[in-house]
Amino acid sequence: MKRDMELCRKILFAIEEQYVDTAIFNLKIEDYSIEQIAYHCKLLYEADLISDYKAQYADDHIYLFAVGSLTWEGHDFLDKIREDTIWNRTKDVIVKKGLPMVLDVVKEVSKSIITSMTQGAIDSIMNGGA
Repeated sequence: MKRDMELCRKILFAIEEQYVDTAIFNLKIEDYSIEQIAYHCKLLYEADLISDYKAQYADDHIYLFAVGSLTWEGHDFLDKIREDTIWNRTKDVIVKKGLPMVLDVVKEVSKSIITSMTQGAIDSIMNGGA
């Protein structure tokens, strides 16, 4: 199964919204199968973006899976890609530059975009206030 960063982003949003104090069982994301969601939750767990992942299988198929909360790293990553404008610009830069759509690249590109936007806002304030 191919990794889908759009699905990863949707999963992080869903966990942020739904997690209270116990595991979330069989997290649902519209238009995705339980196998796709569980696989991507496992990847997010392995990347230390979510705190826990457990799965149960029956007849060689996933029967049940559970995920924990976002980790500190998961919250930071989601905050970087939360806004659609930043997320879309990040994807555009990655595609235009022929970069791989991997977690480290997404983190670096989104960070650079945010830094640039922040510097622009600071320059605007400094020039407008002078």
